[in-house]
Amino acid sequence: AGQFAIIRINEVGERIPLTIADSDTSKGTITIIVQGIGKTTKELNSLEAGDYISDIVGPLGKPSHIENFGTAISIGGGVGTAIAYPTAVALKNAGNHTISIIGGRTKEFVILEKEMREICDEVFITTDDGSYGIECVVTDQVEQKLEKEKFDMIYTCGPEQMMYGMFLLAEQY
Repeated sequence: AGQFAIIRINEVGERIPLTIADSDTSKGTITIIVQGIGKTTKELNSLEAGDYISDIVGPLGKPSHIENFGTAISIGGGVGTAIAYPTAVALKNAGNHTISIIGGRTKEFVILEKEMREICDEVFITTDDGSYGIECVVTDQVEQKLEKEKFDMIYTCGPEQMMYGMFLLAEQY
């Protein structure tokens, strides 16, 4: 949880950091989740089985601090759920009661719901437009949860505005 790899698709391509969403040491594989926004991520998403990536360096970064806190919540907004997922797995493996709140602008932007449901004790889905789950942004759902219960640790990843909102909520509670 918390580590990333740097990918370069071809010898003239740019190097981009991508979160490691999962890994299988017995197979020697990592799983990355990529939202095709720019030139490189769109090129990466166009690769097919049998294609290859020129360079990959990792794992890099400092792993997230994980221990048995008690009740821990992992929050993912959009593609930030790719970071919330390995965090939730590590928190559960450390013995925590795990809660996850994941969201997206619309249903199409909600990812890893099945995987989160398999690992977490509780999962809440939000969409900005109400097309799936609860109609609100993830910070609204977190605030509702914080009004009713206490969390021992909160991890969050998503758009900058969402993370700032989480910071303000954490300070308040």
